[in-house]
Amino acid sequence: MMMMNSLQSLNWRYATKKFDANRSLTDAQINQLLEAGNLAASSYGLQPYKLVVIQNQNLQDQLVAHSYNQHQVADASHVIVIAVRTDVDANYISAFSARMEQERGLDAGMLDPYKGMMLGTIGQLSQEDLYQWAAKQAYIVLGTMISAAAQMEIDSCPMEGFVPDQYDQLLDLESKNLRSVLVLPVGYRSEDDAAQHQKKIRMPLEEIVVRV
Repeated sequence: MMMMNSLQSLNWRYATKKFDANRSLTDAQINQLLEAGNLAASSYGLQPYKLVVIQNQNLQDQLVAHSYNQHQVADASHVIVIAVRTDVDANYISAFSARMEQERGLDAGMLDPYKGMMLGTIGQLSQEDLYQWAAKQAYIVLGTMISAAAQMEIDSCPMEGFVPDQYDQLLDLESKNLRSVLVLPVGYRSEDDAAQHQKKIRMPLEEIVVRV
């Protein structure tokens, strides 16, 4: 299969409305997609989120009722929930700084000024502000994974249309210090998904780009 370039893959991509429930992605494909998500940019590099991977038909079927009856979550090969962490505190930031020192071969304490900057900004946020900050990082992960999936010719459907509290309860995310933010069903489009044949509508560049 010929690899598409970035623009070709983004033109090929669409928000899949109907997945082929009889086709599954391989472990290698899913792992590559997760690696792409793991490489996404994040503020300070702190990665205040986790990727919750679901390949369980019983769970996926239950998620439909909490996804405004969107059946993509049931028919997709896998469902990836991007959930933000609620435990990004001083200990988390200190552990991140220590890991960076170790992996980059730096002496212990060399990154104390950087750690202090993070503690002085992220470490001082209220719980709600911390959630809002982390949620913005989750959208970066989503965009990265959508683009990576398209280049791998994996279909996806980014979703905000779900009930986070119900997802959190069903997936027991609170006990894992997580709150769901975004949902990304992935798999293969169904041959009879009419949406794949619709013309992609985007503004001309001259209407969306402002050059200053």
